[in-house]
Amino acid sequence: MRPLPKAQWWGGASLGAAFLMANSSIGPGFLTQTTVFTQQLLTSFGFVILVSVILDIGAQLNTWRILTVSELRAQDLSNKMLPGLGYFLAAMVILGGFAFNIGNLAGCGLGLNVLTGLSFETGAMISCGVALLLFWVREFGKMLDSFAKVLGMGMILLTVGVAFSAHPPVLQALHHTLLPTQISAAAIVTIVGGTVGGYITFSGAHRLLDAGIKGPAQQGVVTRSAISGIVISTIMRFVLFLAIVGVLRQGAVLDPNNPAASVFRSAAGEIGFRIFGVILWSAAISSVVGAAYTSVSFFKTFHPIFERYERVWISAFIVLSTVVFVLIGKPTQLLVFAGAVNGLILPIALGIVLVAATNRQLMQGYQHPKWMLAAGWVVVLVMGWLSVPVLVDLLGGFLR
Repeated sequence: MRPLPKAQWWGGASLGAAFLMANSSIGPGFLTQTTVFTQQLLTSFGFVILVSVILDIGAQLNTWRILTVSELRAQDLSNKMLPGLGYFLAAMVILGGFAFNIGNLAGCGLGLNVLTGLSFETGAMISCGVALLLFWVREFGKMLDSFAKVLGMGMILLTVGVAFSAHPPVLQALHHTLLPTQISAAAIVTIVGGTVGGYITFSGAHRLLDAGIKGPAQQGVVTRSAISGIVISTIMRFVLFLAIVGVLRQGAVLDPNNPAASVFRSAAGEIGFRIFGVILWSAAISSVVGAAYTSVSFFKTFHPIFERYERVWISAFIVLSTVVFVLIGKPTQLLVFAGAVNGLILPIALGIVLVAATNRQLMQGYQHPKWMLAAGWVVVLVMGWLSVPVLVDLLGGFLR
């Protein structure tokens, strides 16, 4: 199989996979976590973004290349390496994706509340219906790619406009990105976990496999797709960070119940507030799509009935997430906690994939670059070391 030409890469499933991964990470948790930690660290939060980008690249390049070369989804590769290991990995990823999806539906409700005044619960139920339509229309795979691209570009352009109106201290932000005045382990774990942790690690790779982009000959396309996804989410994170810093420097006091909304209202008045509603709903609905699609992909290969009724299982995943949100709530605490949980899942999942990469039989004779393996193990060690104490602290706060 020959590599895809550039035009096909830009318009095809590989860029769609990049945006699917990026939009999975740019959810309501992304907006809330970025705002909360920027309030704490101010311009030093740029350093957290820089560290997260380095760790993201180490995690995503390894995962996407190894899975597409093996031509197996993560759970199937794990089961071939050690029977039962794939079920363990699938359970972790699905639970993490489900926790995030409850928060994603809450974000949908908040976004529609800003735009229309509907209650959070009503907004979440309407958004549930929209997400279901994406999977029940014909050729839903192509629509998923197009949907992800449009929302990703829209979110970036809208946030750039708000950041420009906030007049942030760009030079100081760049300076503290390289030389921070304060560092937060909780911020690093939560941001990395929310960007490439849990199901997000595998969302783009599984989409490429479904689109038939696999094998050693396609590694150039896979690498470009993985890096594109990271760049897209990083641009959005940095632009949002600049907007928040600019607003705070102007003396704005953010609403603790909805700090991200306060940023847009302070920077651009009621128009900015409405723009926030569009961005939040777009981020949340695309994250609902990404979480459901990838979570179901983790068990659909275990039995033919799961693959045969894939759309039914995706629908059930979305509906159940909506029901739990309507009945239980606590979206803000859940989003921060889910980010930390996915930060803990990341080193476990990545470690399994890296071990599988050393099995020449599973990899069909392909030899994974040693420098890439080394970079992956650095991510495993760093995230494993940082995430456990952070998760314990957040769990204590979540249960109180």
